[in-house]
Amino acid sequence: MAEVIRKVKQITKLPLIAKLSPNVTDIVNVAQTAVSAGADGLTLINTLLGMAIDVKTRRPRLKNNVGGLSGPAIHPVAVACVWKVRKALPDVPIIGIGGVHDVETAIEMILAGANLVGIGTANFINPNVCIEIIDGLEKYCAENGVKNISELVGKVQEW
Repeated sequence: MAEVIRKVKQITKLPLIAKLSPNVTDIVNVAQTAVSAGADGLTLINTLLGMAIDVKTRRPRLKNNVGGLSGPAIHPVAVACVWKVRKALPDVPIIGIGGVHDVETAIEMILAGANLVGIGTANFINPNVCIEIIDGLEKYCAENGVKNISELVGKVQEW
């Protein structure tokens, strides 16, 4: 990964955002390596590795046997990854993705440390989800005296 980031940065001279998988032992170490190699920001996370088996045929439901699990099921994992990386890399821009499907899950991602929030799978279920989340964020900010959404980045109140 580090070699690819270095070469892409050298060739393009453009900002580079590395998208990281949660399927690693230590997401913080991978994030630090990506940033040290030249990544300007990080997207956390990609899909989790999953498998489903058809009990009648006893075969995996996917031709490759395993595939990417996305949507609400991975949201807690994504939030934890964003939170861990934000603590370790407080100044690195982070795009939080993974199971964001409403305003509450978007705010969770921001409180964990995401500067931006990506919405994927939820768009297949509700094509208006992005508009609904934006409206919800505006309402949340107004109701909570938040002048700029960036005030909430990484502001989870830990125990």
